[in-house]
Order: sequence, then C-alpha cells, then structure tokens
Amino acid sequence: MSDLRVVINGAGGRMGQELLRAVLNGEGLSLAGALEHSTSGHLGEDAGVLAGLKPAGVTIESDAAATLNGTDVVIDFSTPASSVRLAERLAEAGIAIVIGTTGFSAAENAAIEAAARRTVVVKSGNMSLGVNMLAALTRQAAAALGIEFDIEIVEMHHARKVDAPSGTALLLGEAAAEGRGIHLPDWTAKARDGVTGPRRPGDIGFASLRGGSVVGEHAVIFAGPSERVELVHKAESRTIFANGALTAARWAKGREPGLYSMVDVLGLAG
Repeated sequence: MSDLRVVINGAGGRMGQELLRAVLNGEGLSLAGALEHSTSGHLGEDAGVLAGLKPAGVTIESDAAATLNGTDVVIDFSTPASSVRLAERLAEAGIAIVIGTTGFSAAENAAIEAAARRTVVVKSGNMSLGVNMLAALTRQAAAALGIEFDIEIVEMHHARKVDAPSGTALLLGEAAAEGRGIHLPDWTAKARDGVTGPRRPGDIGFASLRGGSVVGEHAVIFAGPSERVELVHKAESRTIFANGALTAARWAKGREPGLYSMVDVLGLAG
C-alpha cells in the first residue's frame, strides 16, 4: 500500500511544526508539501529543518496550486479565512481536508459546509481522543442530569491564543446542548461583568483563562443542589492533537464527500 500523501497548511505555527514532525516520523505517511502565508518568514525553509529534524527535501511554499498536485489530504491548522479559501480550492480539486482551525464565524462555517458537499471535510474544535471522549461524556451527563444542574465550561490556554471561548469549549458546549435538546446560541452565557443579576436557569456558561504556556485545559462543571460533578481534560503536549489529526487524515481517504467530525472518525456517535 502506498504512503498517504499529506500537505500541512500553517506549517510554520506551533501545531504546524508538530504535524511536520508527526508526518516525517510516522509510518505509511509522506510529506507532499508544506504551506504558509505569502508574508511568512519561513518561506523557502526546509520543512524537516523547521521541525527540528533532518532535511526533508520539502520547502515551505505559499503557492497551494503548485503544492497540491498528487496530494491525498491536507491538514490545516491556520486561520479561519485561510481555512475557508483552502477548503474551497480543495473542493474544486476533490482533495480531502482535515481542519483543526478554530474561531470561525457563522458565514465561514457555512462556506466550509458548502465545500463539504464536493469533498471530504473533517472539522473539529479538538482532534484529541481524550477531548472527544469528554464531549461524549458531557452529552451523556447533560441528558441524564436535570435542569437543576447548572452547566459551566471553564478553559485555559497559553497567552498567545487569539480566540475565546476556545474551539474545544464550544465543542463541549454543543455536546451539552445536544444532551439537553437545546440550541446552544439561545442558551449561552459568555460574558459576566458587574451586576449581572441571577443566573438564568438552563444557560450554558463559558469562562476563558489565558496565560503562560498552557497547552489546553477544559472542565465541564454540572453544579446541582448540594453536589457538583466535574469532567476534566488536561492536554500535556500538542502531540495528541497531531496524532488525532493524522488519524482523521487516514480515515478521510476514500470517503464520500461530506462534513465529518472526530465523533465520526473515532466512532463515538450514539
């Protein structure tokens, strides 16, 4: 069986470099290309050297059209605007894409859904097995515990993260909302400051902390009368996200066009 030919978009970022290492060190994988934006200081660098490994013979490029020839799947951890443009281009070429980017607007999500009608798109706010298991448990707990249990989601990330709440926190919020049978945007509490009044029963609250070099910590709190249930996940290395993204890339090959998530990849539905 031939190697899976993978292109990394956003290769110069911390997750991009983690993915480069995972592909170059992985079995059954071939690095077909590495992409960055046109003003990146990494353009022209060898992808292996950038990742702290021996030269790979693959240069960091900004021209997606030249890089995508012969590619099986693109793994994208970049920015929402870049992810949308890339998904639209890959839809035209029929190339699968795994999207780990977060912070999309409703319009950007709609554009990705449109691309997924023509190619395979695996999109998730978090690629790790543990987080997606946490989401499954959150859905189950939200369905089992009554509305007298208030749901709060607390997340912490490194100081350089630009979006809040995190994509993972929103993924967990969606899981809780599904368990309750409600529409998350109608029951979201994100900002509390000053005299806010009492908590609205049924709301799903979010709190975002930023600081230091924290990879990612998430807690889903079910606070009921005289008792509290807490589900917690702590990421200790970005390797877990890279490994999850590669699992998704392998799974995506040969699938029918559609918008999938890690729930589908890991068989956690239902």
